Amino acid sequence: MKKRYASIWFRHLLTDWLTLRQPELKQVPFVLVAPERNRMIITATNELAKKQGISKGMAAADAKAIITSLKVIDDLPGKAEKLLVALGEWCIRYTPFISIDLPDGLILDISGCAHLWGGEYEYLKEIVRRLKDKGYDVRAAIADTPGAAWAIARFGKDKPIIDPGGQVEALLKLPPAALRLEPLMPERLHRLGFYQIRHLIGIRRSALRRRFGEGFLLRLGQALGNADEPLQFLQPATVYAERLPCLEPIRTAEGIAIAIQTLLEKLCKRLQSEGKGLRTAILKCYRIDGETVGADIGTNRASHSVSHLCKLFELKINTIEPALGIELFTLEAPNVEDVSPGQEVLWSSGGCGLDNADLAELLDRLAGRIGAKNINRYLPHESYWPERSFRTARSLTEKPVISWRSGRPRPSLLLKKPERIEVTALLPDNPPMLFIYKGEKHVIKKADDAERIEPEWWRRKRPHRDYYVVEDDQGRRYWLFRSGHYWDEDSQWYIHGFFS
Repeated sequence: MKKRYASIWFRHLLTDWLTLRQPELKQVPFVLVAPERNRMIITATNELAKKQGISKGMAAADAKAIITSLKVIDDLPGKAEKLLVALGEWCIRYTPFISIDLPDGLILDISGCAHLWGGEYEYLKEIVRRLKDKGYDVRAAIADTPGAAWAIARFGKDKPIIDPGGQVEALLKLPPAALRLEPLMPERLHRLGFYQIRHLIGIRRSALRRRFGEGFLLRLGQALGNADEPLQFLQPATVYAERLPCLEPIRTAEGIAIAIQTLLEKLCKRLQSEGKGLRTAILKCYRIDGETVGADIGTNRASHSVSHLCKLFELKINTIEPALGIELFTLEAPNVEDVSPGQEVLWSSGGCGLDNADLAELLDRLAGRIGAKNINRYLPHESYWPERSFRTARSLTEKPVISWRSGRPRPSLLLKKPERIEVTALLPDNPPMLFIYKGEKHVIKKADDAERIEPEWWRRKRPHRDYYVVEDDQGRRYWLFRSGHYWDEDSQWYIHGFFS
């Protein structure tokens, strides 16, 4: 695919932004200033001040002499970059590949995007119109290279869209400053009689390098398309992603659901063809008021089932506020994994167990309702101590390294930490006759023999435990233990679990 780039130039970025925040400045000539060598130097002007001869780089005192009513405002360090980032994120509705072009522009990689708006002319017209409606004075251009688009946007006087392969001819009549040179270089070139780029084209590269340096040659080559220009995009491209522009703004839950299904069908078709499934998916909805809303889902195992993933997103649709309407949907899958070929059989199988797809889908839906952190699976762990004899599984399909111990009964609910109780028991090793837990007395009617559990050898400083399964007069069963021998001074009784 032939690469195409658009350059957007915000002619008065900071002053336009201030005017939007303070509408009274619209009819007032004003400038932004910053200290430089013990003088206040103008860093930005609004259009009214510019028309009256005020320009960037002038001393504020000289500007005040020209316009006595000139309003002077302190500059906002770092604000231009923040504004460009915000405007770049807004422009993602037109292309996912946007680069910040400090101090006052954006570079868009629009390859394969313009046809969605009916062609490059309508595409560029739409962007410029929307930005002007937001209150920014902008110029824009499209060309085969970022450098050529930048030059046409700022210095071009004819058509803003350069035909493919036409950047050389379009650049010839522009001044050398259109090559994005170092600040003093254009003035130097003018003194030498190079008033247009055409005057530099016929000179040998060795002579240009010797006279103007490697940086000059690089900028010239980038503009003409003879040298690569890597761009750093605002959001790194997600390998698995789909976009859905809307002809009319979407305002209903039904419309959002249809958009989600359309995106999932396209994304899952690609995933399935590559033998992959997604573990996470991120939906972003770009509203016409400039705000972005969305939702995300996660799965217990890689999936490319459209119906299953749609059900997960259905749980989130009511959290998406369309406001005046959504004009663009994007769906990204930042985390994908290989899917075993046997998965297709499992989708329709009636088998049971952890490999059953229905179980994974059920867990995904439950996680969407109550939160994934509230669903856990446990595997056995190498430890005699009950509270350390298990661990949380990392996934639904993780296999245990050891088997569960099944020699003696274990409670269905184990306390995270044993809790102290008061016990009455016959000595020396009889089970309790009664115990008091949280102020309630429990009279023991039945009890099993003691089960002694010793700590691991590296924990020998801790006393052993003698566990009892007991049943009170209400038929409730508990797991109690005595820490250490009954004659030890620090011997205590604890409750550690409950049987169903």
